[in-house]
Amino acid sequence: MSSDRPRILITNDDGFESEGLHALREALEPLGEVITVAPTLEKSACGHSLTLTRPLRFVELEKNFYKLDDGTPSDCVFLSLKKLFAERRPDLVVSGINKGGNMGEDITYSGTAAAAMEAVLQGIPALAVSQVCRSHCDDLPALGYRLAKETVRSLVEKILSGGYPLPERKFLNLNIPPIEPRECRGLRITHAGRRAYGNDAQVHLNPRGQEYYWIGLPRLDWHPHPHPRHGWSDFEAIRENYVSLTPIQLDMTDYDELRKLEEWI
Repeated sequence: MSSDRPRILITNDDGFESEGLHALREALEPLGEVITVAPTLEKSACGHSLTLTRPLRFVELEKNFYKLDDGTPSDCVFLSLKKLFAERRPDLVVSGINKGGNMGEDITYSGTAAAAMEAVLQGIPALAVSQVCRSHCDDLPALGYRLAKETVRSLVEKILSGGYPLPERKFLNLNIPPIEPRECRGLRITHAGRRAYGNDAQVHLNPRGQEYYWIGLPRLDWHPHPHPRHGWSDFEAIRENYVSLTPIQLDMTDYDELRKLEEWI
């Protein structure tokens, strides 16, 4: 394999056996040298966490494919740069394809988005990719990630040939509607919407009579949030059968509130 081919690091938060991860590998392998480092176990909703309390180990499964036992998506990016990319860093990090959407404030929970966050903190362009589901992701086997694969391949080709469109410490967040490619109405540049959150958790008793809680899966509900300057939210785009692409920045400062806070204090 030619050493001058683009190098693409891919990871996810659903684990190394995830169908979405393998769909992503298949989509990107024609475009460059793809190196995969993924968590051993599912790490959904782990956020931007690094493992600081125990050692981690790379397990090579095949050429250019590793699982990190037992790391987070952020660990995968952070440690890959140390072990696998010491001489030449990747040209791009792609995280996904996540089983389920990452829109609105869910981005702050997402291990998929966190891997992209870690990449841009390290100065590497990054793309997070999520496949929205209709209900409990039962529709994904039939969809087969076809629209996601087509969209990611096209977008990565554009990044590799024309350059990354964002400045430092900002990443691209891509959400794919749960439809066939022929049903897709195109791609929309969006802002992150407002997620509607509940507090669903089920309480049970184990065989010894001890109480335990299991946090439930959230419904895909959101609040209308028209932005006067920036058009559609990611939720609106998905509802209308568009692919959603959102630029995300890591600086969470609310600059509009700085002066108000100074006056208040």
